[in-house]
Amino acid sequence: MTRWPLPEPMRLALEQARLAVASGEVPVGAVVVRGGEVVAAAHNAPRALGDPTAHAELLAIRRAAEALGREKLEECELWVTLEPCAMCAGAITHARIGRLYYAAADPKGGAVEHGARVFEQDQCLHRPEVYSGMGAEEAGQLLRDFFRARRG
Repeated sequence: MTRWPLPEPMRLALEQARLAVASGEVPVGAVVVRGGEVVAAAHNAPRALGDPTAHAELLAIRRAAEALGREKLEECELWVTLEPCAMCAGAITHARIGRLYYAAADPKGGAVEHGARVFEQDQCLHRPEVYSGMGAEEAGQLLRDFFRARRG
């Protein structure tokens, strides 16, 4: 099987996930891209910020909206290392993110292919194009290693 190099945005999201590990956070990283340029990057920071909503996706979306000076990010892509939860999927919808790329599936907490399947609901006002699996092996390993060390 041929392994293709990961696209730069996913490599950057994985770097953000590694930064999360270094700061004691669950290893999830996210990057917002517009026109091939990185607009914002973030990693999980609920513990550091004392904010349960400080998921990588939300922080990256907030930073992108601030950097671009607007709330709608239709022409943007979100690259994230883990399938977004329902809260983050809702934020993706509200921000009107055009494309979502995520690495590892999350059968327990994900809400795109699993759980609530937010984008499939009739009430969903916007559905991004969704692409999954790129970088899943590396993202999954970061998560397994992180939780193994915490149980350790």
